[in-house]
Amino acid sequence: MQTLREMIFGKRSEKLAVLVDEQLALELDDLQTDATRPAPANDDAPAAKSPDRPRKRARRNIGALPKHLPRCEQVLEPEATACPCCQGQLHKIGEDVSEVLDVIPAMLQVLRTVRPKYACRSCTDGVVQAKVLPRLIESGMASTALVSHVVVSKFAWYLPLYRQVQILAGQGIQLDRATLAGWIKRAAWWLKSLYELQLQMIQAAPRVFCDETPMPVLDPGRHRTRICQFWAHAMDDRPWGGPSPPAVAYVFANGRGTEEIARQLMGFSGILQVDGYAAYKALARDHGGAIQLAFCLAHARRKFVEVYKTTQSPFAREVIERLQAVYAIEAEIRGSSAEQRLAARRTRSAPLMEALRARLTAMASQLFSQSKLTEAINYALNHWDGLTLFLRDGRVEVGRVDDWRGDRR
Repeated sequence: MQTLREMIFGKRSEKLAVLVDEQLALELDDLQTDATRPAPANDDAPAAKSPDRPRKRARRNIGALPKHLPRCEQVLEPEATACPCCQGQLHKIGEDVSEVLDVIPAMLQVLRTVRPKYACRSCTDGVVQAKVLPRLIESGMASTALVSHVVVSKFAWYLPLYRQVQILAGQGIQLDRATLAGWIKRAAWWLKSLYELQLQMIQAAPRVFCDETPMPVLDPGRHRTRICQFWAHAMDDRPWGGPSPPAVAYVFANGRGTEEIARQLMGFSGILQVDGYAAYKALARDHGGAIQLAFCLAHARRKFVEVYKTTQSPFAREVIERLQAVYAIEAEIRGSSAEQRLAARRTRSAPLMEALRARLTAMASQLFSQSKLTEAINYALNHWDGLTLFLRDGRVEVGRVDDWRGDRR
């Protein structure tokens, strides 16, 4: 029951500051503390004891507007510029300037294209006319800009088509939702080659992140939804200054079995950074060493976080603190070369991970085999080789592969 309450009402954050009563000395990437709490309103309250480590000041916009925005000036002149005493002409001695952020609402317009025809009066073959400009939907009523706006509104800003239809209706444009769906289908057809090229580029990289997330899909014949999958394939060499730019591509699939991921990664060889899902392990076995799995340390940590949230286990907290020290080292060396990262990890992180492994092994034999803490310990020990691959390769992240899944919507 306590676990269920935590799932429904508990904090989703895995930050150590949320899990424990006191803020520990280490602050690092995804365990960073939140913004400073506001001071109490009552002035007669006793002064709060200053913490040992000063908190970072919260970033607030107190009125500075971006310089790249165009400025539209409106000058407000007084009704009269004559002196009320002598009726002489007043002269300007200064001005007050204030800036506010303004918006111009989206405006629909009809783009009317006129192509004049020109002919020679002396002969019959001299008619010339400009060519028709290419459009996303030939002979359609929508411009390329409008189709792009519909696509971006749906997939970037999560604005459903039925709501976009309502917005257009508010401006006097009556369109059917199926019409907008047809526009999106046409745009997807044009973008398919670019998508396939990006996916090929990602899968040609020597190190790829991969993760999947459930996607409910309407199944009209069964009058309910069926669970499909969105697989994310990503690469990012920025943490160690590598040559590959950051990129991510999503693959829709009906299932999440070994056959599906094998089909998607056909021909891939290198390091695959994933979670502990069995399909990835089967894929690596079938490729005979061509694919090396680097498991995500955040997934192992999350299991101890769940145990601590429900049981307040001192050992779970100890493991979280030990992993926090490893993340703190990663925060310091992020942006360094792969060689520098590897040297720092072997010197500083390797002893921490070895000590953690010894603690996990010793504790595993003392616990009830069916407890949640035992499951967390066994997960870490069973995936230890992949969890510590970052100690043998400076390019590998200890990272969170599920950050690439994106929003399920």
